[in-house]
Amino acid sequence: MAEENNTVEKQFSIQKIYTKDISFETPNSPKVFIEKWEPSVDFNLSTHVETLENSLYEVALTITITVKSGDTTAYLVEVNQAGIFALNGFTDQEMGPMVGSFCPNILFPYAREVVSDLVSKGGFPQLLLAPVNFDALYAQHLQHVQNQAPSSEAVN
Repeated sequence: MAEENNTVEKQFSIQKIYTKDISFETPNSPKVFIEKWEPSVDFNLSTHVETLENSLYEVALTITITVKSGDTTAYLVEVNQAGIFALNGFTDQEMGPMVGSFCPNILFPYAREVVSDLVSKGGFPQLLLAPVNFDALYAQHLQHVQNQAPSSEAVN
């Protein structure tokens, strides 16, 4: 006799990966190309999740990089790499890590390639972004949210 199973099978699929927005600026060219190259890199990363229809989610990874040579801004790069993902059968507890860590981890290599290409085409030495531990970033996010939540204990 077959046992009745009320659990829904978990399904994950990538529907589309695309570059949503790109910006590259060299505000001090051509001067920056003739000065001594002493780069310092400021790297910012953020994610945004939007619920679409029928268990579809858009996850967008935004990378912003500002490179200075000395006190002069050499270039600014912003890449918004996105994907549409179908997620079915996941619990609420499982959805957070899926859209907060797993999906951004899929998008990062695409964004990394776009950044590298833009910087090289802009006339600068290649910039290869180091891998990102999205599991650790998601854990930090959860810890931050938990610390910001008001305590439910009454103070006597």
